[in-house]
Amino acid sequence: MWEEKTMAVTKSVFGKSPEGREIFLYTLSNSKGMQAKVTDLGANLVGILVPDAQGVTADVTLGFDSVNRYYKNYSFFGAVIGPCANRTAGAAYTLDGVDYRMDQNDGPNNLHTHIELGFHKRIWDAVPEDNSVTFSLEDEDGYLGFPGHKKVSVTYSLDEENALRLHYHASSDKRTIFNLTNHSYFNLDGQGTGRIEDHELWLGASHFTPVVPGSIPTGEICAVAGTPMDFTQPKKIGRDIEADFEQLKLTGGYDHNFCIEHWDGSLREAAEVYEPQSGRVMRVTTDLPGVQLYTGNFLAGHPGKGGKPVLQFYAGNFIAPEEGKAGAVYDNRTGFALETQYYPDTIHHENFPSYIFGGENGDYDSVTVYKFE
Repeated sequence: MWEEKTMAVTKSVFGKSPEGREIFLYTLSNSKGMQAKVTDLGANLVGILVPDAQGVTADVTLGFDSVNRYYKNYSFFGAVIGPCANRTAGAAYTLDGVDYRMDQNDGPNNLHTHIELGFHKRIWDAVPEDNSVTFSLEDEDGYLGFPGHKKVSVTYSLDEENALRLHYHASSDKRTIFNLTNHSYFNLDGQGTGRIEDHELWLGASHFTPVVPGSIPTGEICAVAGTPMDFTQPKKIGRDIEADFEQLKLTGGYDHNFCIEHWDGSLREAAEVYEPQSGRVMRVTTDLPGVQLYTGNFLAGHPGKGGKPVLQFYAGNFIAPEEGKAGAVYDNRTGFALETQYYPDTIHHENFPSYIFGGENGDYDSVTVYKFE
C-alpha cells in the first residue's frame, strides 16, 4: 500500500481489477474534519466521513471496504449511474426514427442501464486537483443501446463549508439520452448503526410521479397533499411508510420520483434530512427536475462496510449476502437514497422534462451538492 498526496487530495491503491489493473481511491479532505472517498472504479462514492454535533466523526454512506465488492455491487452503493438512470419501460425506445434496445434487467424493463457494463462498473480516467477529482470516460456509438459517440465526466469537489459538489458533464455527436445520478445510500447516524425511519425529511416537492407494478411511471404528475407522499413539511421517514396506500404497497416503501418545485434549471434545495441522535443535517441542492427517494426497502441481511452483512435488492430479486464496510449489517431501511435525476422513463412521456441531449440539443451539464451540518 502506498499513498501520494496531491494538496487536499490523497491518492492510494484500493485494489486491482480482475485483469490486474490497479484501482485507486481518492480522499478529499477539508479542515473541518470532513472527508469524501471516491474511486476510479465506476467513479463510485465510497464514503463520506463527517463530524456530528459533538465532533464525533462517522461514515454516513453505506458501501464496501473492498474493491472486489464494488465489482458486484448489485444495489449500486455509491454508484454513478449512466448513461440512463432509473427505469425505461420495455427496455426499448425510439429516437429520431431509430429503434433502440436496452438490456432487459428488471423484468421486461431496463433499470440503471446495465448491471455489469454500466458506468458504475467501468474504470474511469482520473485527474486530481487541489480540492477535487475529475473522472472521465468515452462510449462508442450504439453501446448498450444509446446513440452517439459520448464523452462523460464527473467532478467531485469538497469545500470548507462541508459541501460535496458533484458536477456532471456529457457530450455526444448525436442526440441521445443522458440521465446521470449518484446512487449513494445515507444513514446520518453512521453506516451500520441501525434503521433510518427516525430521520426527519423535507422535500421541496409538492408533486410526484406515481407508478404501476414494475415501478414504471404512469405519466401522471400527482399532488402529494393529503397522502403519505407529502414531505413538504419535515416528518420522520417512517411515519407513514407502512400506510395503507397503493403506491407504497407497490414498492414496499418509498421508491418514487418527486418533482422539484419551481424547477427552472437553476440550483434549488431539493431535500433536507435531520438525524436526531447525531444532530447531523444533510441538505441536497440540484439543478435537475426530480429526486428519487428510495428508503432501502430490501437491504436485509447484507454485509456492508467493515464486514457487516447486507442482503441486496435489485430489480425485485434478492441477491446473496456480501461483505461490506466496517463489519456493518445492513438490514431493511438502514439507508436511504436521494437520487437527483430527470424523471424515470421520460423517453415515453412527452409531458416530462426532456433528457435528450447531444447533437443540436447541446451538452448535458448538471450539479448536485450534498452539504452537511
